[in-house]
Amino acid sequence: GSVVQFSRYAIYYTPSRGPLATFGAAWLGWDVARGCTMDHPDPKELPCAVAKLTAQPRKYGFHGTLKPPFRLAKDQTAGDLKLACQDLAQSLSPVALDGLALSRIDSFLALTLEGDTNQIDALARKTVRDLDRFRAPSSARELERRQKADLTSTQKALLLRWGYPYVMEAFRFHMTLTGPLDTGQVDPVYKALFPKTATLLADPQTLCDLTLVGEGPDGMFREIARYHLGS
Repeated sequence: GSVVQFSRYAIYYTPSRGPLATFGAAWLGWDVARGCTMDHPDPKELPCAVAKLTAQPRKYGFHGTLKPPFRLAKDQTAGDLKLACQDLAQSLSPVALDGLALSRIDSFLALTLEGDTNQIDALARKTVRDLDRFRAPSSARELERRQKADLTSTQKALLLRWGYPYVMEAFRFHMTLTGPLDTGQVDPVYKALFPKTATLLADPQTLCDLTLVGEGPDGMFREIARYHLGS
């Protein structure tokens, strides 16, 4: 097929094919692995349509961010980035995602890790640092837009250094399931999602690949390649 032009790249954890990946793709209405839309489920107990609840995170697909979206630096190519991802993946070991559970973060719902996060935190830090040379500097407008958010001084410093405020010591692994919810929506959506996610998460998940994704001309992120961790 024709070569897709990507405006931004990111490094994700995306679950390998299976019930969790299938659920996430249908819930968000976008399959990041196949780069196609999906029909939403329609749980009756929700306060409004799934499409509305998931409008904001849909374009990114179901994932946990390791290196946030970035534009490619002028002196780098997508081919160089792929090779670097492969090298990085070979230097990393798989991480058991112990205790993934449905949580509330501010006004949205996500899967987060309940247990020890040292290994995933270290893996994310290394991913951000090792691939930083591929990131074009943020434009003044991007920085201004991000600084409008309610950032701590640490997060502001991280934004200036790494182009994103929630990396390094401010990183928290999460897999977003909704956009910001109204106060009255949080509990009913949580109650509807909890049994579904609890069943899926009964089988332990492992992060065993880095997934390189790109943002296409349609604004949607899709998988470019998966790189297996370990030599």
